Amino acid sequence: MESYYILVLIAGILVAFVLLVLIATDNNFFKGEIPSDIDQPAKLRLYRCMYTLMEILAENLDHLGIIKEHTLIRLIMDGLPACWDSQLFIKDLHFDGVPIRIYLPREPSASKRRGVVFIHGGCGIFGSIRSYERICRYIARKSDSVVVSVGYHLAPEHKYPAQVLECLTATVHFLKTAESHGVDPARIIVCGDSAGGTFAASVCQDLGHRTDIPKIRAQVLIYPYLQALNFNLPSHQKNAAVAFLSRERTVHFILKYLNKDCSLEKPVLAGSHVPESINSKYRKWISPDLIPDEFKLGYKPPHPTLFLPQVHEEVHELLEPQISPLLAEDAVVCGLPDTCIVTCEHDVLRDEGLLYKKRLEDNNVRVTWHHVEKGFHGSLGFFGYGFFSFPSSSIVMNHAIDFIKGY
Repeated sequence: MESYYILVLIAGILVAFVLLVLIATDNNFFKGEIPSDIDQPAKLRLYRCMYTLMEILAENLDHLGIIKEHTLIRLIMDGLPACWDSQLFIKDLHFDGVPIRIYLPREPSASKRRGVVFIHGGCGIFGSIRSYERICRYIARKSDSVVVSVGYHLAPEHKYPAQVLECLTATVHFLKTAESHGVDPARIIVCGDSAGGTFAASVCQDLGHRTDIPKIRAQVLIYPYLQALNFNLPSHQKNAAVAFLSRERTVHFILKYLNKDCSLEKPVLAGSHVPESINSKYRKWISPDLIPDEFKLGYKPPHPTLFLPQVHEEVHELLEPQISPLLAEDAVVCGLPDTCIVTCEHDVLRDEGLLYKKRLEDNNVRVTWHHVEKGFHGSLGFFGYGFFSFPSSSIVMNHAIDFIKGY
């Protein structure tokens, strides 16, 4: 216990020191890039400062050998524990070895309920069942569904592609055992946000043509990350430095997730990891030309970059469909279920949702699309915290709920 208080004291001293240094050396630190038309800009600016301080603190404690950077960030991002919920039975289980938490409405149902597999975001490095507790409870209550929250193991301790494979394992188990949980196996929806949207899209692609298990009924992708081919789309330029996911941090986290050298960030951002043959092949699916004009205001085509074979060899996984579902072939995409895509205007990943929407529609997949004008990446993570939440948090959540209730 004494060592715990010493750790807290050290952390407090470091926070105070970092804060003083930042104020003294960078007058712009607390300004940042917060668009005036974003959701509650003053509150978001405060949260951005707190988040930046958290990252700096975690990095310094890691250098001192006190605690790993990603471990501290995980602890902070877990948030406050939720109170007891009188409307739900909540159980912690394992589906074929994968930790899950299942939320079952207490109210008896005259028929089998709908099932929702929820896959949390966090770049495959952060996030947990606990950090998405309020979201999953709300989905279960408001849509009268049995919700399975997947607690896949995180990188870097568990290497790629362990995360998406565990999400696939848990989903298949649920499809096979749905009736034992009071769920109609023909009414199971897969839902995820950010990297959870990546994993959800990948799971649905893997299961699309399987005939040995029930079909996924629909998928919900909330500001998903879907491709690592082009980091110079209009939304990458427009929202390059917007909280909470900048263009640079996007690539930084992808490289950390894959356990790659983060010094490769600049050449990957420039596109030097993609051979021209691959660029040519996928230009029909990933190109600024496919983005509607209203989302291209101020866009400037980037300068041509030199292909670097050594970079491509080092990060070739970036072009695999498990990392970049937008690169899946048409034969896979045409087998996908009904889809809901939620995008946010102030999100570096906005255009990936727009491009996937077009790909699905071109392959005759039914798509429901919602665009949150004042929303930003990560807004869903603030859901359920009352005053500390954002209006866009509820807007994103309710778009997903309304879609789920239609199935």
